[in-house]
Amino acid sequence: MIRVKFLGSIFIGVFAYTVISFLAGQNGIWSYNQLSRQKIEIVRQTNYIEKINGELNLEYTALLKDRDVIAAYARKLDYVASGEKLVKIKGLKPYQTILYDIGSPLKRTECVCFSEEFCKICGIVFFLLSFLIMILLDFTRGKRELTVKKEEDSTFQEIPVYDLQQA
Repeated sequence: MIRVKFLGSIFIGVFAYTVISFLAGQNGIWSYNQLSRQKIEIVRQTNYIEKINGELNLEYTALLKDRDVIAAYARKLDYVASGEKLVKIKGLKPYQTILYDIGSPLKRTECVCFSEEFCKICGIVFFLLSFLIMILLDFTRGKRELTVKKEEDSTFQEIPVYDLQQA
């Protein structure tokens, strides 16, 4: 009977270890959810930076090829074309450079989870506690035997063996 209690306790300990590892372990559901949230944030930030990159490439191409865009930037820098006149008005702010938003860097955050050692220790603790509870329940019921009794098996009988000479 003690073997059944021992094996049952082992099962409980292994089951507790498996459940804790599956839910909150290093590769568990809790870690997976944290990594999924980080992935969504990285994808969102990457899309934003790609959008900024597209706008800057469009502006760069326009500055290389479109004469009107070049002229507009030159006017902002107080350059005039031939035949144009420049009128300066006091009290207005001078040309300010355009600040481009380049996005913000993301730092990887560590996942919060239970270590493998902690999960194993919990499994061992569950094993010991369940085994102790089963033994204490036997003591309270009046079964005070902790030793395993060997039962004699009466179904087997001795078979005589004869040494015969071979011819």
